Amino acid sequence: MKKRDIIKKGFSKLIKEDKLKAVAEFVENPSEFIALLKSFWHQDEKRQKQFDEFSENTISNYHIPYGVSPNVIINGESYIVPMVIEESSVVAAASAAAKFWGERGGFHAEVIDVKKVGQVHFCWKGKKETLLNLMPEIKAELLRNTASITEKMEKRGGGILDIELIDFTDKIDNYYQLRVTFNTCDSMGANFINSILESFGRSLQDFFARQESLDKEEREVEIVMCILSNYTPECKVKVWVECHTDELNGVYDQLDGKAFAEKFKKAVDIANIDEYRAATHNKGIYNGIDAVVIATGNDFRAVEAAGHSYASRNGHYGSLSYVEIKDDIFRFTLEVPLALGTVGGLTSLHPLANKSLELLGNPSAKQLMMIAATMGLANNYAAVKSLTTKGIQQGHMKMHLANILNQFGATEEEKGLAAEHFKDKTVSYSEVEKFLHTIHYA
Repeated sequence: MKKRDIIKKGFSKLIKEDKLKAVAEFVENPSEFIALLKSFWHQDEKRQKQFDEFSENTISNYHIPYGVSPNVIINGESYIVPMVIEESSVVAAASAAAKFWGERGGFHAEVIDVKKVGQVHFCWKGKKETLLNLMPEIKAELLRNTASITEKMEKRGGGILDIELIDFTDKIDNYYQLRVTFNTCDSMGANFINSILESFGRSLQDFFARQESLDKEEREVEIVMCILSNYTPECKVKVWVECHTDELNGVYDQLDGKAFAEKFKKAVDIANIDEYRAATHNKGIYNGIDAVVIATGNDFRAVEAAGHSYASRNGHYGSLSYVEIKDDIFRFTLEVPLALGTVGGLTSLHPLANKSLELLGNPSAKQLMMIAATMGLANNYAAVKSLTTKGIQQGHMKMHLANILNQFGATEEEKGLAAEHFKDKTVSYSEVEKFLHTIHYA
């Protein structure tokens, strides 16, 4: 208890070395733990200082594999797509799907819209009719008072698109919101949006305080909060693959192309009616999307929040992807909200995020939306294909073999023997353990 009291008091003000020492007291071997954390520090002190400043109380760096999926064809263009993820089969699955569909016309993608949303939540005790009548004046004042903030964004073609009054007084007494839509061009725009919303809140209070024709109570506005929404149903991208069912012949030796397409469709349809399946189905989509989002320094938590909300837009949680088979044409489509940026924030500050964008040809935000969504569909295709044919574990566990061998501390020679042994066998933790035991006592 005494140690925890020490940690609680002024920890953020300690220098990094003292933070390390304080935290290390909670593990069995403090000096070993400190040495481990320091081994992950960047050798370039200037670079490490930059990493330290990304977040509060940083004491080390946490490494996640940075891989690439080559030869991803999107709208006729070929990309090498960087993917940051620790799950062993994701990059392999994406690459296999990209190769397969690259031979069938590649991926097709389009951005449907790029509107982002922010809200000013407020309570006001006057009559709704009065508020509606005042809205034109309120809007004009809000826009006028934020002109200095929006000027540069407007020059790039973005800015505030609309301000809408939403009435929630039937659910919470006196509660309204201003729902504001934005175009933030190539930036994700969180700071831009929140700065405008907070200005709107102050301006709204000032506006009503000056309305001498209103009662004293009506001249008071309670600003509850001003914040962007991560639900962006109008910042959406669509990506799809398609081919004649005959081109699916050979995908699985026990089904012809048409039968495979129909079974594949049935699996996706199940994900649209059963939330238990839908959660795992959509998680597979975000395996691909998140890997690109992280590699480019974007916010994967915001991206997932938007997607899962969108998956519930019809009153139940369902699949983000869907399949159509018409006139023997198989078409597999993903539609997903995806608010991404290619300028500002971590995309500019993190050296690997910056190089990831360069590797992609310095895409616009719209292009990055299409690339990330494509990798989501690629992983979704690979997962559903495996589930409806050989099962997911055979391929997944083969990719996981290296991790299991490392857990056992296998030598390079043992790893080579294991790779050969498990070529045609099911990989599991217990089977690997038995195999290593066998060669140790052979």
